[in-house]
Amino acid sequence: MEAVVNLYQEMMKYADPRVQGYPLMGSPLLMTSILLTYVYFVLSLGPRIMANRKPFQLRGFMIVYNFSLVALSLYIVYEMVRVAWLFLFSKFIELMDTVIFILRKKDGQVTFLHVFHHSVLPWSWWWGVKIAPGGMGSFHAMINSSVHVVMYLYYGLSALGPVAQPYLWWKKHMTAIQLIQFVLVSLHISQYYFMPSCSYQYPVIIHLIWMYGTIFFVLFSNFWYHSYTKGKRLPRVLQQNGAPGTAKVKAN
Repeated sequence: MEAVVNLYQEMMKYADPRVQGYPLMGSPLLMTSILLTYVYFVLSLGPRIMANRKPFQLRGFMIVYNFSLVALSLYIVYEMVRVAWLFLFSKFIELMDTVIFILRKKDGQVTFLHVFHHSVLPWSWWWGVKIAPGGMGSFHAMINSSVHVVMYLYYGLSALGPVAQPYLWWKKHMTAIQLIQFVLVSLHISQYYFMPSCSYQYPVIIHLIWMYGTIFFVLFSNFWYHSYTKGKRLPRVLQQNGAPGTAKVKAN
C-alpha cells in the first residue's frame, strides 16, 4: 500500500494545475467511486431492483439525452484541445447509457464490451487529463467525439419511434465507423515510435492510447463478427430465417 501511495504522490507532482479546480479532478477517489458504483449497479443492483418491476419506457428522457450528447460531442470536436476535461466529463454522462438499459430491462445489451468500454475509458482518461491534457491525446478525443455525433444522432432518432424508422438504414455502418476510429487512433499515436527525437514528457500516455486503440479494435471486431456475420445477437426468428444482421446492441 505504501508503494501505491508513493507512486500516486509522485504522479501528482506532474499534475496540470489548470484542471485542479475542475469537477472530479481534485482526486481520483471520486471518479473511481462513481465507476465502481456504475459497474455494481449495472451488473448486480440494477437487475435485482428491476427483476419484479415493469420496464421503464423513458422515451422522452432518451430523446433529450441522446440529442444532448450529439450537441456536446459536436462542441468537443469544435473546441478540441481546450475541452480535454469536458471530453472526460462526457464519459461520465454516458454511463447513463447502461442505466437506461437496466431501467428498460434490456439486460441483453449490457455486454462485457459495453461495460468495459464505459468504465475503463473514463478511468484512464482521468489520468490523461490530470497529467497531460491536450497534446497528442486530443486527436483521440476529436475522433471519438465525431463518432459519438453519429452514434447518439442515431439513438436520438431511434427514440422518436416509428416516425424516424425510414431514416435509420445506416445503423449497420456505425460499427464500421467505430472500427475505423480505432485504426486511426492507433496509427496516429504510433508516429511517436518512429520519431528519432520526441520530447513528449509523458510517454506512458502514448502507450495507453495505443493499447486503447488496439484492444478496442479487437473487441469491436468480435462484436461485428457476432452481430453481422454469425447473427448471434439477432432475434431468434431472424436467425432461423438467415436474415442479415441488424443488431440493436449499443456498443459505443
